[in-house]
Amino acid sequence: MAKIDFNLFPGGASKCVTFSYDDGRTHDRRLVSILNEHGCKGSFHLNSGKLGSDGYITAEEVPGLFAGHEVSVHTVTHPFPTRISSEELIAEVMGDRRTLERLVGYPVRGMSYPFGNYDGRVIEVLKTLGIECSRTTRSTSQFGLPAEPLTWHPTCHHKRAAELVDRFLESPRHRHPQLFYIWGHSYEFANDDNWNLIEKLCARLGRREDVWYATNIDIIDYVSAWRSLRISADADIVYNPSALTVWFTHNGAAAASVAPGETLKLP
Repeated sequence: MAKIDFNLFPGGASKCVTFSYDDGRTHDRRLVSILNEHGCKGSFHLNSGKLGSDGYITAEEVPGLFAGHEVSVHTVTHPFPTRISSEELIAEVMGDRRTLERLVGYPVRGMSYPFGNYDGRVIEVLKTLGIECSRTTRSTSQFGLPAEPLTWHPTCHHKRAAELVDRFLESPRHRHPQLFYIWGHSYEFANDDNWNLIEKLCARLGRREDVWYATNIDIIDYVSAWRSLRISADADIVYNPSALTVWFTHNGAAAASVAPGETLKLP
């Protein structure tokens, strides 16, 4: 029987790199510049209630600074989500969404948990608020896709990333889709006086043909497109109802793709 493996990212890449940074501190300016230099992308989780205050970027610079990256929810004031009422949580998340959406001009659908703090109640509330994914602070040291997007555990904090680069880059092509998810706070580079860490990391990971550089929500959208494909009983016909081109391998052969709205007959 034919076999279709959903093991490729856009362009036939077998690997993906994404960055995720919290709070919206002024150090994001330098971090974004480094990511851009190396063709990397990230998601920036902003506290809208702190924009323009001491040590934070201004609201006016958000659209230009994060162009090509993702702006994402981090609540208005950065409370512990499990320590506030559901009503307060709704106000914190929706207030942040509204402000950020007015600034960037697109629906803001991602989030990271302030202090990495969440529980089952928090997750259930988020499901009603248009939040499709939310990053935790629990590192896995692995390169898998998120099993549950609202408890998306990253690969590692940036302080540990250098230890994992070789394993990531040397992982076999077409075996499994490999996602290297790196998180942190941009002010840590200033506090630790180690901007060279992120510069070296991006130099090693950036501008590679076998890597897709994506924001957090890009990954969620692509995985959703994968899962929306309709496959014939013999796995030789693929229909793509999504708005994204989806890549895969068929019977272990070379990369194939199916365009939005296309019905593809496989050999």
